[in-house]
Formats: sequence, structure tokens, C-alpha cells
Amino acid sequence: MLIPIRHENMSARRWPVITVGLIALNTLIFLATQSTLQQESPELGKAKAHILLLAAQHPELKLADNEQKLVDSFRASYPAEWARTQSPTLDVVDAWDAQMRMAEDPARLQSMMDDLADQYSKLSTAAISEQYAFVPAHPNPISYLTANFLHGGWLHLIGNMWFLWLAGFVLEDVWGRWLYTAFYLVAGAAALQIHAWANTGSIIPTLGASGAVAALMGAFLVRFPKMKIEMLWLFGLGRTYRFQSPAYWLLPLWLLAEVFYGTIFGATSSVAHWAHVGGFVFGALGALAIQHSGLERTINRGIEEKTGYAEGKSIEEAKDHLNHGRLNEAFTAAHAILATTPNSVEALAILRDLHWRRGETEAQQNAILKLCAAHIKTNDIPAALEDYDAFLQSAGSTDNAKLPAALLFDLARGLESHELFGRALEEFEKFLAAYPAERQSLPAQLAAARICLKKLDRPADALRFYQAADRSAIPHLDWDSAIQSGIRDAEAALAKPRTAAATR
Repeated sequence: MLIPIRHENMSARRWPVITVGLIALNTLIFLATQSTLQQESPELGKAKAHILLLAAQHPELKLADNEQKLVDSFRASYPAEWARTQSPTLDVVDAWDAQMRMAEDPARLQSMMDDLADQYSKLSTAAISEQYAFVPAHPNPISYLTANFLHGGWLHLIGNMWFLWLAGFVLEDVWGRWLYTAFYLVAGAAALQIHAWANTGSIIPTLGASGAVAALMGAFLVRFPKMKIEMLWLFGLGRTYRFQSPAYWLLPLWLLAEVFYGTIFGATSSVAHWAHVGGFVFGALGALAIQHSGLERTINRGIEEKTGYAEGKSIEEAKDHLNHGRLNEAFTAAHAILATTPNSVEALAILRDLHWRRGETEAQQNAILKLCAAHIKTNDIPAALEDYDAFLQSAGSTDNAKLPAALLFDLARGLESHELFGRALEEFEKFLAAYPAERQSLPAQLAAARICLKKLDRPADALRFYQAADRSAIPHLDWDSAIQSGIRDAEAALAKPRTAAATR
């Protein structure tokens, strides 16, 4: 199983309130409707099945309008199933079916059909799936909107919301809130209509945000084709593998898979593959139209004016001052940017270079530390590591040649998350040597032990770290269970080679 974890741009200029709002709204609606959907589905399904059985076995009976639509849709969409249902040798489905087959009086049979019509009318009128989910055979106009906010189960909801988050918040950032909202709602309706064209006459309710989310994925491909997406591959018994690939590889492969499944399984699948395909194509075409219309540029100018994020021009001016030796002007421009955007990476880099040109070593080191912290905050660990190495080179062998405790700890954790385990262990050890009394020394010891045991195959070092954590004067009742478990695992790992040798 392949699961997208993140992509390169996990930050935005403003809070993604629309994306978060959509996720919250979908979740609240799911919690409010889940129980009702589960209860009404069997009753409604039984009523439909009985109508179809009775109509197939006794085509002479009169049907109400809703019943006639149901029968006509089923007969057109599933002719083979309809023919099988008409067969007199069809196996008895349930007790009602057995009773129906024993009835011979036309009046009695018509009465049974009329009772079913009343039951079906009441159930369908009250049923969420009939009124608010999307039924291709007879779509309710409001279902083009409401079906996108209904989900059949937790996995269905979580999967859609995770993809919505990954693709949505960056598109909200570049398109603005109103355009993004309109695009999402229109794309959801378009995906449902394409699903209806591919499944004409289907009476199966369709629900879920996947069509709208697929449109966001198509738009993401057009807008950020080279952005790398980090994937988690689950295989075997709990084994995992991480890799990165640009969007222009991963997303078209996903689209081809949906086309394949839609072609092979068609209407028999419980997944609306053609809604995914239609949504993706609609999203890609819509993104192209937005991009070439100039609307995105206009919206972005407005966002920058509102948020004070329009630092691009100021950055260029500061760089120009720096390149032409106007250090005082560059200094003023950089500080003006940092006054409104304290974590501006480009402004901090300019400030670092300014202090270096002026020969202000201590100020240069402080700028490097701030730049390192800004890179860690945006999870750009390779850049943060370069800052750290530059700081160590600048500080030399002085007493100040170490990062502040919180910054060093965060850098070590970032290195571990980026699977740079050897360097992460090195920085955790530096942290423990420099700040043994810090509260963070305990999680640093556990992290170092975990890396040694699980990633570097150094159980002896892992045991040393776990035992040091166990002896720590820092209160660790909350960590004691993890420490004792780690000690046992490290001792077991150390014992394995000896046991193997004794066996031989």
C-alpha cells in the first residue's frame, strides 16, 4: 500500500481556514449521519429488493411512479440481473419472497405491491442516502452539493480528508479563499455528473468527497508538477519504505490506475472510479484556465497586500544593495522585512552576509542561529544542517561553539525524521554532553538509544543510553515504561549472537 505523507511545500502564507473548515465540516456531518446511514441502508435495500422481485415475477402489476423509476433504472442498468430475477427457478431470497411466491390471487399480489410502494415512499423520503447522496438515475439537484459531504465509513472519510489536506491548503494559498472554495464545490458537482454519464440509470447512491479531492489533485499536478511528494510504502509484515517522487510521475500513475479500474470493473465496483477520473481531468483543465487567465496573479497580489507577505520586491532591493556594496541600505531593508516577517529565510540570509562583510563575527553567528531556527521551523533540515556547520566554522573552538539547547535538540530530531540517523545520533550525543541537566536530555537519551537499537544495529550503545536514562536524576516516571522496555530489547539484541553461536 502506498500512502502520501507530505510534500516539499508544507507551509502557507495564511492559515488555510477553508481547507481546515472543509475537513471539520465533513467530519461533523459524518459524525451526525453515520448512525442513521447504517440503520436506514438495510431497510431501504430490502424494500427495493422486494419491489424488484415482485415486479420481475409479476410484470402485470401496476407500479407507483417511484417504483416504476426504480424498476426501469434497474432493468436498463443491469439487464442480466433483471433476466435472472424474472426466472421462475430463482432461489428464494427471504421469508417475504417465499410468501410472495405462494400468493396467486392478483388482488393479493397488487396489495403487496401497494404496501411496498407506501413503505418505499416513506423510507426514501426520509432516507439521507436517497435525498442527499447522488443517485445517477434520478439525481436530486441539491445532491450535487450534499453528496460531497457524506461518507460511508471512517476509512472513507480519513482517506479523503488526508488527500484534501495535502493538495488543498497549498492551492488555497495560491488561489485565495473564495476562488478555492468555488473551485472545490463546482469540481465536486462536475465529478458527480461525469459519474452519472458513465453509469446512466444507476440506482446506487454515490457519496463522498473523492471527486472534489481528485479535482484538487489534478490542479496540484498542473500548478506544482515538479514538487516532490514523500510516499510511505507498506509491505510485508509491517515493513515500510519511504521515497520521494515528483508530482508529474505519481499523479498521472494514480489517474491511469483509476481509468484501468473503471474500465475493468465499471458499475460493479463499490468505488466511483469515473468520478475520480472526471474530477481529476476537470481539476487539471480548471487549473490551466485559472493560470492562463491571469486571475491567480491578481489574487496573489491582493493576498500579499493584505498579509504583508509582499516581501519579494523588498528582498530584491536588499539583495541589490548588498551586491553593490550599499551595506547600510541593505541592513535597513533586511530589518524592515524582519519586522513584519521575523522568520523570513531570505532576509536572515542577507543579514548573515551583511555581518560577515562588516566583520561582525558575533552578530553573524546570531544571524546564522536565527536562520538555522527558521529552516528547522519549515522542516528544511538539510539547509538547517548547512547553517549549523557554518556556525561551527565561524565559532571555531571557542566556548560559544554550540547551539542553544532547544535549537540543537530540534535539529537532532529533524535529522532523525529525515533518516540521517548517523548525524542525528552525533547531535544527540553533543546535546547530552553539553546540556546534561536539561529536561530535554531524557528524550534525547531515548532517541539516541532508539537510533542505535533500531537503525544502526548498535545494541550495546543503545543499552548504555537506556541505562543512563534510567539513572537520570531528572524525574522520568512517565518515561519509565519505555526505558525498561528499551533495556529489555537492547539486552535481548545483545544476547542473540551469543545464543546463535551456542547453537552452532
